[in-house]
Amino acid sequence: MALAVGAIAPDFTVKDTNGNTVKLADYAGQSVVLYFYPKDDTPGCTKEACSFRDNYQQYLSKGITVFGVSMDDETSHKAFTDKFSLPFPLLADTAGALTNAYDVAIERNGQQYSQRVTYVINDGKIAQVYETVNTETHATDILGAMA
Repeated sequence: MALAVGAIAPDFTVKDTNGNTVKLADYAGQSVVLYFYPKDDTPGCTKEACSFRDNYQQYLSKGITVFGVSMDDETSHKAFTDKFSLPFPLLADTAGALTNAYDVAIERNGQQYSQRVTYVINDGKIAQVYETVNTETHATDILGAMA
């Protein structure tokens, strides 16, 4: 079950697509969209990532930071980013600490994955939770809700 609106967003420190360290604490006072997805370069995950890519300038214009999160490693994230020209960082949660902290871990065929859930974080608190996602329109759905 996802974290509740109003809860303090669990802090994290992970590596991104390019091996840079990303800490939620570095975004204090800002809005962050943290979208979890199961696997790089799969049909639904690609549609969702491209939805954020295609709307990324609108997020930037509103001062919103976007991070995609899966349990794939940096090499997989880099290939996915390059293949689809993703302009935002993907966070490599290979140990599952971030996935578990945000309570979105699922298991399929003996493998653990991040469930498709998105959190909007404002000032360190969960402002919105999306547990049902239309991968093609998700980015615009969030922008519409934040207008």
